[in-house]
Amino acid sequence: MAPRDALRSLALVLPLALGASTPATPRPAPEPVYMVYYWKVRPGHEAEYAAYVRDVAEKIDAEAQKAGVFESVTTFMPAIQTGAASADWTYMRVFKLSSWAALDEFSAGLDAAGRRLYPTPGSQPSSAGMRDLVRQEIWREFR
Repeated sequence: MAPRDALRSLALVLPLALGASTPATPRPAPEPVYMVYYWKVRPGHEAEYAAYVRDVAEKIDAEAQKAGVFESVTTFMPAIQTGAASADWTYMRVFKLSSWAALDEFSAGLDAAGRRLYPTPGSQPSSAGMRDLVRQEIWREFR
């Protein structure tokens, strides 16, 4: 083999050999994101809203979770003790999402889950008139 041909072969093989031995740069794991809703149930609707969460919202949540819209959801109520100031909310729902990208699709994913369970327009029970949105927040874990 002529020296020129040997150099040409080395020039073709060397980048492949170097690329194979270069360690891959590790990608950081996606950061979980939490979508938090604070709801205030209107007076006189406490039992009706609790039934709505159990019978409607939790079913939609299960459908959305199965579709990968979010990882988990937890519903909280404040523990009000004698003499303690009452919270400005009665229910807080915390959805854990896999990433910031999942946050972009969250609302549409919940809506789609509701349509799968209630395909006829207007058939999905509504919580309108039972509660008011106090605020919503986006949280991330402290690391």
